[in-house]
Amino acid sequence: MNILDKITLDKRKEVELRKSLIPVSQLEKSVLFEIQTISLATNLRNSKSGIIAEHKRRSPSKSVINNALNVQDVAKGYESAGVCGMSVLTDAKYFGGSLDDLLTARASCNLPLLRKEFIIDEYQLLEAKAYGADVILLIAAILTRDEIKQFSEFAKSLNLDVLLEVHNKEELHKSIMPSLDMLGVNNRNLKTFDVSLDTSKTLSNLIPDDFVKVSESGISNIQAIKELQPYGYQGFLIGENFMKTNNPGKSATAFIKTLEG
Repeated sequence: MNILDKITLDKRKEVELRKSLIPVSQLEKSVLFEIQTISLATNLRNSKSGIIAEHKRRSPSKSVINNALNVQDVAKGYESAGVCGMSVLTDAKYFGGSLDDLLTARASCNLPLLRKEFIIDEYQLLEAKAYGADVILLIAAILTRDEIKQFSEFAKSLNLDVLLEVHNKEELHKSIMPSLDMLGVNNRNLKTFDVSLDTSKTLSNLIPDDFVKVSESGISNIQAIKELQPYGYQGFLIGENFMKTNNPGKSATAFIKTLEG
């Protein structure tokens, strides 16, 4: 059983519990449910840097990355750095995140916010909307084609952008459909945790140009981005690189200045 299977199994139990505690009607009454969402896909299309910066305390592959920072400072720092969007991990057990992190980020900045989560139920999309997300992540490795269609269409009905993540050709082929905005290629092999930018390069020409191409994992330097841009990538998700410093906003500022310089 790989880590993704384990996380998904735990997530199913967690979502059942959440559904029993907070009814859909309560989520729909959230003040944030009615606010206008900000499109990450549009931001990426119009950006020179394409950086999506992440708030992540820990991960299964790296254990603790940074527990000392508060989300408000990170969100404000990223916004002033000029990132295109912010990804907020909301999984507690494996990543140390929460929906409250999303709420705090929403109160602290005007960036498009991606709820980074293992989505296996429509209920989580309603949560995302109620807690201030603009974008949701769907992971092809844990969903069937029918689920991808169901969740992406439901997300669009809530005015949420959809980023779909793939790891290989098979996942990509089953996933391509009009209800997606962005296709993300994760460069990390989930069985071995090895990271290779070749994954993004190999899959790039299989992704139709209607979608914004996003590369995820293993992007820790300017060189990686310069290498991927000729392959049509407009978005780059940077997780650990900024978070492992004392001031992620400052790190992101320096990174983007150099990149655009």
